[in-house]
Amino acid sequence: MKLISLHFRSISEACICRSTWLLFAFLIVAVLPCRLSAGDEKIAAITFLGNETRESASLVPLLKSRVGEEFSAEKANEDIKTIYRLGIYQDVRVEKVTSDKGLILTYVVAEKPTVREVRVVGNIEIKSDKIKEAIPLKPNSVFSPGLLAMSEKKIKKLYADEGYYLAEVSGTSSKVGKNGEQVSFSITEGKKVLIKTITFEGNKIFSSRKLRKQMETKEKWFLSWITGAGTYKEEVLRNDVNRIADLYFNNGYINVKVGEPKVRLLDDKSGLEVTISVTEGDQFTTGSIDFKGDLLESREKLDSMVTLQKGKVFSRELLRNDVAKLTDLYGDKGYAFTNVVPLSKIDQDKKTVDITFEFEKGELVYIEKISINGNTKTRDKVIRREFRLAEGDLYSVTALKRTKQNLANLGYFEEATIATAKGSTDNRLNLNTEVKEKSTGQFSIGGGFSSSDGIIGQASIQQNNFLGLGLKGTIAASLGGETSLFTLGISDPYFLDTNWTVGVDVYRSEREYEDYDRRVTGGDIKAGYRISDDLSTFWLYKYEDKKLFNLSDELKANPDLMGESTGTIGSLYGSLTLDKTDYKLDPSRGFNGTVSAEYAGLGGSQRFARFIGQSAVYFPLMWSTVLSLRGELGYIMRCGKDIPIDEKFYLGGINTLRGYETRTVSPYKNGVYTGGVKEAVFNLDYVFPIIKEAGLKGVVFFDAGNSYDTGQEYFSKILMSYGAGIRWYSPMGPLRLEYGFPVNPREGIDKKGGRFEFSIGGFF
Repeated sequence: MKLISLHFRSISEACICRSTWLLFAFLIVAVLPCRLSAGDEKIAAITFLGNETRESASLVPLLKSRVGEEFSAEKANEDIKTIYRLGIYQDVRVEKVTSDKGLILTYVVAEKPTVREVRVVGNIEIKSDKIKEAIPLKPNSVFSPGLLAMSEKKIKKLYADEGYYLAEVSGTSSKVGKNGEQVSFSITEGKKVLIKTITFEGNKIFSSRKLRKQMETKEKWFLSWITGAGTYKEEVLRNDVNRIADLYFNNGYINVKVGEPKVRLLDDKSGLEVTISVTEGDQFTTGSIDFKGDLLESREKLDSMVTLQKGKVFSRELLRNDVAKLTDLYGDKGYAFTNVVPLSKIDQDKKTVDITFEFEKGELVYIEKISINGNTKTRDKVIRREFRLAEGDLYSVTALKRTKQNLANLGYFEEATIATAKGSTDNRLNLNTEVKEKSTGQFSIGGGFSSSDGIIGQASIQQNNFLGLGLKGTIAASLGGETSLFTLGISDPYFLDTNWTVGVDVYRSEREYEDYDRRVTGGDIKAGYRISDDLSTFWLYKYEDKKLFNLSDELKANPDLMGESTGTIGSLYGSLTLDKTDYKLDPSRGFNGTVSAEYAGLGGSQRFARFIGQSAVYFPLMWSTVLSLRGELGYIMRCGKDIPIDEKFYLGGINTLRGYETRTVSPYKNGVYTGGVKEAVFNLDYVFPIIKEAGLKGVVFFDAGNSYDTGQEYFSKILMSYGAGIRWYSPMGPLRLEYGFPVNPREGIDKKGGRFEFSIGGFF
């Protein structure tokens, strides 16, 4: 048995050795020649075949294979992948041809079809250009069925965003030429389908009406064709879920859950139904409030800044505001990177939320560099002088916010942004300012109408940023049925790069009044000084040549009532103004006030002194409404001569006492409105949005006041009125349409049933 085994082993070993030698010989014969050949094959040329839209010269630099180098299969494989990744070829392969000069590599490509033309048919409500802009398939782009399907979805969404929820879109393609595709989209728009109802499930704390008021998405109504209310937009509706949740969070319902909106097309296809489910949970109150970490102020000071109060209903909005205020407190001390983290501890049994504000102040930060870009016309200094931070200053969040507001108020830019960027060290910040200029020159021809002046035609040329230096120049004319005005003026709001405003005007005006016509030709020199961002003073000296003519018979019979009205006047006017409103053109919060005095007697023939104090306060209320209170007191006194009749106080009309005819609220003697030496006016306005998107507002008002003669006391008799109206900032200027009812009408003077007041446009 042992010999057999050995013999078997010997035979096996012999077989293995013989097989090994045969395999080795095969490898030498098959592989070695190839290896030697590959090493000897150098690339003589690289060509492309099948590429029509892209030149070969632009493809060669992308390859790893190079002419003059030895051929490498690995590099050729990488080249194929690189070419394929360009996305314009559906097939790529490489072919080798040996020539006398060496190896010729040819990359054979099969291009994807190219879009030659895009057609849109059946569209009426949305223009073809807008549709073509929204889709990925464009002329000379690569065509694919996937992009065609994506384009269909884009067009359907475009129509859905406009309310055409039932729009049908069909995209097709057809061959054009050798490798082109003509793409066509056939659209059936259908009727506009708007949201008919928005309903809620599970809400008990807040009514469905209140929840709907939180939403940007609205139900359709009879003015939807103007406002767009009722249009279904998926992104907006999703955001409305967060707005509803915020209402609950801000009223202590911290466990609220608002479900995804369910949108259903009604069976009769007349509209959409939106259903939102709400799980409200329990209401929580604020528990203890504490502070820890890097405290730079006493706990008492910090606690006084926090709006959240122990035992009161918890509000996430108040918490966010408190974090912002505490962060700004540290930011105004130079700690730009302060981190205030509100740590909350919820007690489910007591239904309380304990808050601990943890402070991490970081380093003091300084302004290193301020850069300005985008201003091709406006000089750098015009922008820099609005900054409340300078290079080297300690960082201040309040100063930065004020700077942004100042740049916006200039009116020179469509956009003005300030971005902070890290400086050369961790405690240095750069302020990178980017502005987008808009046209500040304006030529306008227009018209308007007011109940006091009748039809007004106007033309003006105005430049608010003359020479890029911030100079303001105006040439204007207004012609009306009862009024004409011509003005030429220029002013520099930063005279000699200081806080002084200096300007000059010349003008001529003529106006018809009840008892006389008044013509004035004059000019003025004015100057103002900004004491701070909110406090300013203004001075003006004017000289006028005045004439009263076309006197009424009653006035001719009583010339002593006129005073010295025809003549010249040289007066000095001064005022001090404090403005703490949020937006000067249309305030919604804050207050402003002005006290002024004018003395006529510095040249000219007329003599008097006039004093006026006025103030207004604005309160933002719920539903984007604003309550404003305005008051004005005035007094004029003689200075050695009788006061001219045209310089006295006359009230009535849309700007003072609505419901009473313009300039008729005045002492009345011998059939003549003689004007008062005292005035008192009070206006209460409640302004509310009607169509927020269009800027249309409504107003209800109450007015009270009077003007008083010598010997009469303030408020000895008060005329009152009330009414309502609408306001709109139209393309022609501010529009006011108001109707006032006198509470205590004067017999023989005031109309019964009230008076209509209307004005649009204004003088330049």
